[in-house]
Amino acid sequence: MTQLHPEAATPARTPDGSSFAALGLPETVLRTLDRLGVREPFPIQAATLPDALRGRHVLGRGRTGSGKTLAYGLPLLTRTAGRRAEPKQPLALVLVPTRELAQQVTQALEPYAQALRLRMATVVGGLSISRQIAELRQGAEVVVATPGRLHDLVERNACRLGRVRITVLDEADQMCDLGFLPQVSGLLAQVRPDGQRMLFSATLDGDVGQLVRDHLDDPVVHSVDPAGAAVAGMEHHLLVVHGPDRYAVTTEIAARDGRVLLFLETKHAVDRLTRHLRASGVRAGALHSGKSQPQRTKTLAQFKEGGLTVLVATDVAARGLHVDDLDLVVNVDPPADAKDYVHRAGRTARAGASGRVVTLVASGGRRETLRMLAEAGIKATVTPVRSGEAVLTRITGAKAPSGVPLDGGPAAPRPKNVNAPFRGLGTSKGAPRGTGSGGGKSRKAGEARRLAEARRAAQVRRGG
Repeated sequence: MTQLHPEAATPARTPDGSSFAALGLPETVLRTLDRLGVREPFPIQAATLPDALRGRHVLGRGRTGSGKTLAYGLPLLTRTAGRRAEPKQPLALVLVPTRELAQQVTQALEPYAQALRLRMATVVGGLSISRQIAELRQGAEVVVATPGRLHDLVERNACRLGRVRITVLDEADQMCDLGFLPQVSGLLAQVRPDGQRMLFSATLDGDVGQLVRDHLDDPVVHSVDPAGAAVAGMEHHLLVVHGPDRYAVTTEIAARDGRVLLFLETKHAVDRLTRHLRASGVRAGALHSGKSQPQRTKTLAQFKEGGLTVLVATDVAARGLHVDDLDLVVNVDPPADAKDYVHRAGRTARAGASGRVVTLVASGGRRETLRMLAEAGIKATVTPVRSGEAVLTRITGAKAPSGVPLDGGPAAPRPKNVNAPFRGLGTSKGAPRGTGSGGGKSRKAGEARRLAEARRAAQVRRGG
């Protein structure tokens, strides 16, 4: 099998044509592209499509949001068109790390699949396995799947991979990071050995390199927007926030006009902040692995369609998520490392658009966060801010929330004395910084104040 060499990371020669027609796509696909307003290929598409359409093994490296889905999806569908799958035996397979990405890939490719009269099935955890078994039994030429659920279906003999001619691994680095390498390798061992393999990843080192060596024989390598490269149109800001002001700053950013994605470290912190924002009159929704898949799907759809303006999420939303016109990402809790920062940031400034990434940090964490950004190849503008200041509004569009609760109940009081990052507030990681043996008393006192405020608000509503 092929070995990765340093020179393999150089971009392969791209065709001179700047249109999809010049890249060799069939007329049916070209008409669908035109109908959907997709006029010109992005660099990763222009580089990859000719080789993929010829059936070559392809190794693609590009940042998230660079257009990889159509880069592999259009050749996969074009080369599968005209064939019919037997029950339980798909002809093409796309493996992705998360449920959200699987559904997004299916939605992106479905119009082209319909134009080519191909049936697609999405196979992910968290949804009815019996329904997915029925879909596969009816026959699907293309399956988009997460490794865990597909492995389960293969074990149940509900899906057989021996006729899969084209296999794609999308976001391969995250699949490895999540521990899917054994399952992915086992699934690749079952597809046709003479079939086409395409692997797309932001990085090509570590376990991804092992996958390439084991399963891609002499691939053509296309590297567009190398890992660590700065994204044109993306601004990075480090906002130094006084501890007690942290919740108020976050609330004002969330109340801005336009969508915003807020990242926090834990599920508990996500739920707590979401409740506070909704009590403040901000249309926020929570997304994390503790939610059921139907809940996650509904929340994400509401965010994309405008029913929610704020998505509060853990890193479950850091990979693969695409939302049009998302121009602000906020790291309320700084990410754990440079790789996580890059993937969180990749939710904005996608497909040539512009965007801003804002990271909130206390003064004591400033040096550590700047070191992490340097590892990511990012130079951020550092600005001390407080809630209500014009500079906060200039950078993020922050404004005061309406204060009218969305779900009934009393309005949220203005946050005070929140002296720790959100991940430290009532989570399993321990008490907030700065609390000692009297922490229990202060919490009880705070609860008593909140109850008193709620009673007073109720009296006001009753005219008392």
